[in-house]
Amino acid sequence: MSTSGTTYQSKPLPRLKLLTMFRLGLFQMGLGIMSLLTLGVLNRIMIDELKVLPFLAAAAIAMHQFVSPARVLFGQMSDAKPLLGYHRTGYVWLGAALFTTLSFIALQIVWQLGINLQGSGWSAITYTWVIILGLAFALYGLALSASSTPFAALLVDISDEDNRPQLVGVVWSMLMVGIVVGAIISSKLLKGADSQTLDIAQLQTIINPVFIIMPVLVFGLCLIATSGVEKKYSRYSMRSTLVEREDQITLTRALSVLTASRQTGLFFSFLLVLTISLFMQDTVMEPYGGEVFGMTIAQTTQLNAFFGMGTLLGIASTGFLVLPRLGKPKTTKLGCILAAVCIILIIGAGFPASTSLLKSGLLFFGLASGMITAGATSLMLDLTIAETAGTFIGAWGLSQAMARGLATLCGGLVLNLGKMIFELPVMAYGTVFVVQAIGLIIAVGLLGRVDVKEFRENAQAAISAVMQGDLDG
Repeated sequence: MSTSGTTYQSKPLPRLKLLTMFRLGLFQMGLGIMSLLTLGVLNRIMIDELKVLPFLAAAAIAMHQFVSPARVLFGQMSDAKPLLGYHRTGYVWLGAALFTTLSFIALQIVWQLGINLQGSGWSAITYTWVIILGLAFALYGLALSASSTPFAALLVDISDEDNRPQLVGVVWSMLMVGIVVGAIISSKLLKGADSQTLDIAQLQTIINPVFIIMPVLVFGLCLIATSGVEKKYSRYSMRSTLVEREDQITLTRALSVLTASRQTGLFFSFLLVLTISLFMQDTVMEPYGGEVFGMTIAQTTQLNAFFGMGTLLGIASTGFLVLPRLGKPKTTKLGCILAAVCIILIIGAGFPASTSLLKSGLLFFGLASGMITAGATSLMLDLTIAETAGTFIGAWGLSQAMARGLATLCGGLVLNLGKMIFELPVMAYGTVFVVQAIGLIIAVGLLGRVDVKEFRENAQAAISAVMQGDLDG
């Protein structure tokens, strides 16, 4: 082992302070702003202003989720190959520079798509621009993975088990803050872009500056969030048995470690079921408000605020108040049970068409979701080994990314099935919510089989075997 490991051990590293946790949260805040630009503004421009078919618009944007398997690769690369002198920070910076740039490029492709659509309709050239836009979003997703996966691994490196829940609570709360702040700033910058009479050239004049100012802001937040943190706080060199060795774990060996424990499959399955169950309502909540409650588009859009505020409060309060008392598995299980109860409240609000009851249900569902997010994310960061932290974080990120895509698909499919079975709209939508609740209970059962101690013992043994060449390639 290198002498650097001895140096780190002889001089205890400083512990994270609350201010540093909030500083790290600026990175997540930036991701919240970017999600608003891509999933909100770009999607709206394509469908409402440019009249792109909703399915094609959604399919192009969804490409950034379809490349999610790359998370495992980028996580492993940050474990084994330092970039710009850092295991994590170099990847975070490079990825952020790329995905902020690609967001502007994607907007320019959208304009070309709109110009061709207005000029020649759905021609071969128009479909080609759709394909190019999909490729741009695939590259955007790769850049996002290259940045966000090493960032999550950095959180493992710089924290200890006793302060990790607080770190998670602060950092993930800032994601919601980013969405709120991004909405406020973007609405100011986009003032005047709502008129249906504007042509593409006029829209470009208003919207192009937004996709320059906001991404530059996001990249600046990334630099402020991470500069100097890894060098000062990282425990990677102290924890890893592979520091400065020429035979550091390759991707093949990392995957051997990843599959060495049945706990990996259990937690992957838990995250998959949990995430699908939590987000199935995303595609049906606004139509539910319109069809069952008679709400306007503006009113159904405001439903997101109740869920978002609840989630923000849930994440922030859980990290400081609940997790230290109940622990990560019990906190996550409690959140799942409470979320299932809140879903019953959301269904019940539909029979009298009570909007106040619906908003209350969404607020409490958000609180429960925040509790789940804080508990499951803290547990996720525990289910890593120093040598392959990035690889495991990549695997967990892959599970969640796959689940978000499946949740959108399942929500629509189950709603279609519900409408075939039930004539009453509230019963049709209730089918989606019932499936959600069942999924959350199944997730509780899967979580009950997750054992952090067994995971770590198996993974550490696999690392030792890998380094001795005992595992097959």
